[in-house]
Amino acid sequence: MRKPLALMLAGLMAVSMVGCGSNGDAASSSDNKDKADSGKVTLKVTTTYAGEDTNAGNYKDACAAWTKETGNKIEDSSATSDETFKSRVITDFETGSEPDVLFFFNGVDSNQFVEQGKVVSIDEIRQEYPDYASNMKDDMLGASPVDGKNYSVPVNGYWEGLFVNKDVLKEAGVEAPTADTTWDEFMTMCETIKKAGYTPIAASLQEIPHYWFEYTIFNFQDVATHSTLPKSADDEYGKAWVNGINDIKDLYEKGYFPDNTLTASDSETFELFTSDKAAFLIDGSWKVGGIEEAVDDIDNYTVTYVPGKGNRKSTDLIGGLSSGYYITKKCWDDPEKRAAAVDFIEYMTSDEMVSKFAGSSATALKNGATVDADSMSSLANAGVELCAGATGISPAVQDSLSTAAKDPIFAGMADIVQGNKKVAAAVDEALTINSGE
Repeated sequence: MRKPLALMLAGLMAVSMVGCGSNGDAASSSDNKDKADSGKVTLKVTTTYAGEDTNAGNYKDACAAWTKETGNKIEDSSATSDETFKSRVITDFETGSEPDVLFFFNGVDSNQFVEQGKVVSIDEIRQEYPDYASNMKDDMLGASPVDGKNYSVPVNGYWEGLFVNKDVLKEAGVEAPTADTTWDEFMTMCETIKKAGYTPIAASLQEIPHYWFEYTIFNFQDVATHSTLPKSADDEYGKAWVNGINDIKDLYEKGYFPDNTLTASDSETFELFTSDKAAFLIDGSWKVGGIEEAVDDIDNYTVTYVPGKGNRKSTDLIGGLSSGYYITKKCWDDPEKRAAAVDFIEYMTSDEMVSKFAGSSATALKNGATVDADSMSSLANAGVELCAGATGISPAVQDSLSTAAKDPIFAGMADIVQGNKKVAAAVDEALTINSGE
């Protein structure tokens, strides 16, 4: 069964699953290809397509196809997306070791690259290559908060949801959460699962507390307000942050996280989930492929909504188009690399390629993407249903915090949940760092 998908963002939902191409072509414009087919160029490329990312394999295949077609080479330094990866990329720019092409985050994480003139705007690229990113909706390209210009070309967006191990729930005598499940009902589920001898929630608070941070504070806001940064822990938005983080502390104190949640890695807690020892996992749409690869029976897993409370409906999601391909100024100033970089990005962001990468996520394609539902796993189709039933979508507010500003909350989560650090103090410290005061 094939059908076109509509894009949802700022009022429209977009879900595009792996499928065959649309009107786009995986090849870039012929004029650019003539300049890029010299076979003498080696591009340094850094992306987040690595590790358990759903598209790690697609990325490797696409790079191999492009190098074979053009004769150019790729020096790849992709790594799993986390705070360490972000810090490494920032350091590379600071030391003059930045890549030629970077697949990286929009928003605050890339602000300094824009402010320092180290990445090239799409407007400037189009002066020489007028068809660059012409298959994309310009208003979906992720304008920089620094100057309002677009710098990156997105491939796929994301959603974050509650992955479920159905076997664990069955053993515990619990039904999977639905669109109508409240937070209080979810807490009761977690208690029942714990008493049955299983870990309710697979999460490393030491390494990736941000998914729970995002949804617990979302539970004290709504789609219209979630992405607004507080000025302090005492204002309306700051109080939502404090209340949400206190809910994480409550989950920890009730024993709903793994016993080693303060020391375990994300991969260790993920294994709890895929080895039938933990019931729930909040993660992004990119995790679908990782779960498919890690388990023998994918029908044992599904994804649903994170239970809500207050003004937030459970069907309100965290999601958006948060990353894209950048061309660095260092690369742009090299005529041979410039042509190759443009060609590479046009290849990676064609309609056909975006359809392969999209997963259960948003795209900015003018023509949309197509979905072959019959060829997808039950988990992937559950992701389609998740988005189709969403009532609203909000970007992750953490994307508005600098890497340093996240530390008081994320790196300090162990102290927070153990009561060694006041939540309000951590929030104020983060906001102070972010404001540069």
